Amino acid sequence: MNPLYHQATFINSSPSLRDTPPDVGLEIAFAGRSNAGKSSAINTLTRQHGLARISKTPGRTQMLNFFTLNDQQRFVDLPGYGYAKVPIAVKKQWHELMENYLIKRKSLCGMILVMDVRHPLTEFDWQMIDWCQHAELPLHIILTKADKLTFGAARNTLLQVQRELSDLPTPLTLQLFSSLKKTGVDEIHAALNRLFAMRSKPDETFVNAEV
Repeated sequence: MNPLYHQATFINSSPSLRDTPPDVGLEIAFAGRSNAGKSSAINTLTRQHGLARISKTPGRTQMLNFFTLNDQQRFVDLPGYGYAKVPIAVKKQWHELMENYLIKRKSLCGMILVMDVRHPLTEFDWQMIDWCQHAELPLHIILTKADKLTFGAARNTLLQVQRELSDLPTPLTLQLFSSLKKTGVDEIHAALNRLFAMRSKPDETFVNAEV
């Protein structure tokens, strides 16, 4: 458990890079397909029920949402992608916003990719994984809604996903997570600690983990 993450405070929602906080310090971005449980995961790991907006309508996260931890560290909640029933032009705008952020944001030091354990490795997930590989950006994957499966089935999915990603040139880590049961919180805190620390320790080995 890391009390730092319980101090998270909303800064602003940015529709473009012009409206983002100053590009200094370190940021970890949270990405995930709409309805994968990204907002719930952020609220659970910060122990703040309403920090990240949760909606029954997928795709409500339409901007870059920034949360401060201290004067040097932040979280960024990226727009959810996939199920949202919005015009193609709006989806294109979301995609361009995410692309600009991922390419241009110098303070970005790591990515948390959120996947529904029942539907892992979607096309969007692979796009994000490929981008992190190309950019050599440290990546940690959480398989959410683990409570929806038996422990054995969830564990098997974790191992299957790990096998499919084992040959990637840039290693990553992954874990099971449940916002409902509050399982996997200590593990994601440890992963966040590693991601923040790796910017100052570029030669540190980042190994696969089975959580």
